[in-house]
Amino acid sequence: MSRALRTLFCAAAASAALWLAVPRAAAEPTPAPVTVPSPAAAAARSDPLRLNIGLEGTSQSGQVSVAVQIVIVMTLLSVAPSIVLMMTSFTRIVIVLGFMRTALGTPSAPSNQIIVGLSLFLTFFLMGPVFDHVQKEALAPYLDGKITSMEAVDRASVPLKQFMLKQTRTRDIEYFLELGGYKPTAVKDLPMRVVIPSFVISELQTSFQMGFMLFLPFLVIDFLVSSVLMALGMMMMPPTVVALPLKLLLFVLVDGWHLVVKSIMQSFVT
Repeated sequence: MSRALRTLFCAAAASAALWLAVPRAAAEPTPAPVTVPSPAAAAARSDPLRLNIGLEGTSQSGQVSVAVQIVIVMTLLSVAPSIVLMMTSFTRIVIVLGFMRTALGTPSAPSNQIIVGLSLFLTFFLMGPVFDHVQKEALAPYLDGKITSMEAVDRASVPLKQFMLKQTRTRDIEYFLELGGYKPTAVKDLPMRVVIPSFVISELQTSFQMGFMLFLPFLVIDFLVSSVLMALGMMMMPPTVVALPLKLLLFVLVDGWHLVVKSIMQSFVT
C-alpha cells in the first residue's frame, strides 16, 4: 500500500511540474497587426455605390455634346411613330387596305390590328433597301467614329428624300415651295420641310385613287343585287344581306388579297 501511494504521489507531482513549465504567453492568442486604411479605401467603404455622370462637351470639332445628343435621341423616340407614318409607304398601304375592307362590307373583318400589322410588315419590306442604305452610309460610320453626328444626319436624310421624291407629284412640291417663299430649287437641294408635306399629300391622293378602283367591282354587285330584288318584288329584303356573300365569293375566287397587295407593291416599284 505504501508503494502504491508513493507511486500516485510521484505521478501527481510530475503533472504539476509540466503544467507550471508551459509559458503563459502560449495560452494567450497573438493579437493581429493593426493596419491603417488609406483615404481612398475609407471613402470606398463609406460610399460603396457611386455613379458619376458627366455631360461635358466633346473635344472633337463638329461633334454635338452628350447632353444635346440625349435630347435629340429622346425627341426622335417621341416622334418615331410620326416618322414611320409620314415618311414611309405606311400611309398608302393602310388606307388602301382600309378601303378594301369597307368595299367588301365587312367593317370588323379583318380587324384593325391585322390591318395595321400587315401594313407595318409590308412597309418594312418595301423600305428595307432604304434602311440598309441608311445603316451603311450613315449609322455604321457614325458608330465607328468616322463621321460626326451632323454628317450622319445629313447622310441618313438622302435615301429617305430620294424615296419620297419618287412618289411625290411635282405640283405638290411646287405648291409648298411657293407657300414657303423659296426660289426655284434643284431637286437635290429641296429641304425636308417641303418634301415631307408634299409626299404626304401625294400619298393621300394616290391611296384614294386606288380605293376608288377597288370600290367599282363591288359597287356593280350592289347594283345588280338591288335590281334583281326590286324586280322580284322583294322590297323588304336588304340588298346588303344578299350582296355580301356574292362579294366574298368573288373576292375569294379572284384571290383578292394577293391582287391587292401586288397592286400596292407595284405602285411603289413603278
